[in-house]
Amino acid sequence: MTQIPVGILGATGMVGQQFIALLANHPWFTVEWLGASERSAGKKFRDAAAWRLPNALPDAVANRVVETAAPGNAPKLVFSGLDSSVAGEIEGAFARAGHLVVSNSRNYRMESTVPLLVPEINAD
Repeated sequence: MTQIPVGILGATGMVGQQFIALLANHPWFTVEWLGASERSAGKKFRDAAAWRLPNALPDAVANRVVETAAPGNAPKLVFSGLDSSVAGEIEGAFARAGHLVVSNSRNYRMESTVPLLVPEINAD
């Protein structure tokens, strides 16, 4: 099976790192793009982020260059670990550019066109 390329918004933060760890050996997805603030952009992930998780930083991500969190080079599907203080504007820009955004943020949670997925409640 061909894996689906995904991006991670807020990749250098704790939630972004959790996404990286969870997707490291995922059978369906492969992390191919990392987005973060301008101060991290242009650096290899290992130089831009202080890895704080107990499991090892995946080599495939460690050497990937972080880009500015803006639509353009990101894959169609992005997981967002952005803080709600910036998530609304950035995630909205990605959605308007045609990306599918899976967010951990509250910003669009109650919009009528945004599905709310809670595996324990609506797994189907």
